[in-house]
Amino acid sequence: MELIKIEGGVCAPRGFLASGVHCGIRKNKEKRDLALIYCETLCSAAAVYTQNKVKGAPIAVTRRNLADGIAQAVICNSGNANTCNADGEEKAAQMCRLIADELSITPENVIVASTGVIGQVLPIEPIASHTHALKEALSREGSGDAAEAIMTTDTHRKEVAVSFELGGKECRIAGMAKGSGMIHPNMATMLGFLTTDVCIDPDMLKKALSACITDTFNMVSVDGDTSTNDMVSIMASGLAGNAMIDEEGLFFDTFTEALMEVCRHLAKEVAADGEGASKALVCTVQGAPTKDCARKIAKSVITSSLFKAAMFGSDANWGRVLCAIGYTDANFSIDKTKVTLSSCAGSILVCENAAGVAFSEEEAKVILSQNEINILIELFDGEEEATAYGCDLTYDYVKINGDYRT
Repeated sequence: MELIKIEGGVCAPRGFLASGVHCGIRKNKEKRDLALIYCETLCSAAAVYTQNKVKGAPIAVTRRNLADGIAQAVICNSGNANTCNADGEEKAAQMCRLIADELSITPENVIVASTGVIGQVLPIEPIASHTHALKEALSREGSGDAAEAIMTTDTHRKEVAVSFELGGKECRIAGMAKGSGMIHPNMATMLGFLTTDVCIDPDMLKKALSACITDTFNMVSVDGDTSTNDMVSIMASGLAGNAMIDEEGLFFDTFTEALMEVCRHLAKEVAADGEGASKALVCTVQGAPTKDCARKIAKSVITSSLFKAAMFGSDANWGRVLCAIGYTDANFSIDKTKVTLSSCAGSILVCENAAGVAFSEEEAKVILSQNEINILIELFDGEEEATAYGCDLTYDYVKINGDYRT
């Protein structure tokens, strides 16, 4: 299958419009804080949600609204998480009603999301007074504004769109995401909104999304904190004209493969934009006895605060890699473990047979001073592999989170 990157963000698939405005939840008037994605037709829809026991009120409302696998719009605010509030669910439901009235659709066909500070009451008045402006701003070029409006401490918008062929029809999948801190998914730790014009049954859409999450968004960690609010949702307009995908087979596999690439792209962007991050970390584990074991080890390494700090300092402290491997909750043999560090500046072997080898610290420093660092761990204990995505731990992470509310 050939994937071609295209312009347009979440509006690239047929039928979708988007917008983003400043409504006043955030004090910075230059910052958009209310986003809308709308489809001109009813869509098959699905979502996956955080596993944190404390969940944002919008998740409860969205779960109910997506029970029938149908949606037509997404509304999302930034600056306030609408979490741990007595009136949270009512406010989330009211957001659905407000935008549904503007769009002349039913509130039950709206996906609602919020992101920002936990435990502060969400003011509904700014949202209510700006839903008309949000609708009026809808356009085929509105993806960028919507992607900006969902950002919190993100440093840039995260968007992608691709086209591919399915049964002789040109199809498209796109997505936007936000996430910079409180990122350690078990779905999820961020917000991701996906759109597609593929014609697919809601149950199969849910199956494809769930299959993609495990090795993409769920393999990201910035700081080890699993968020209360975040989710990844997808709407499928069916306007590509392909034969309905209502069972597994070649067309389902092709769609899932394309969706996987979109999710992987966004997941890597989220990891690289971790709060205060100066480097992206990509850890691949090969030769593991099981897929689950490979996933756990890769994630253990990129979650280690000690290792992340070493990468910030461009220090090839491979012992921290072995330590993180060793406390992973999985059954495997570590005796033959080999660790190689690499970047665009080259690669260097730092550990073999679970023991150190002679290497040039100066060469390692050059390799680890680049913007993306790859950590290859070979266990020689099986055939499975997995990749996790993270970032280094810098002084700025503490600064950002030390005064996040103020």
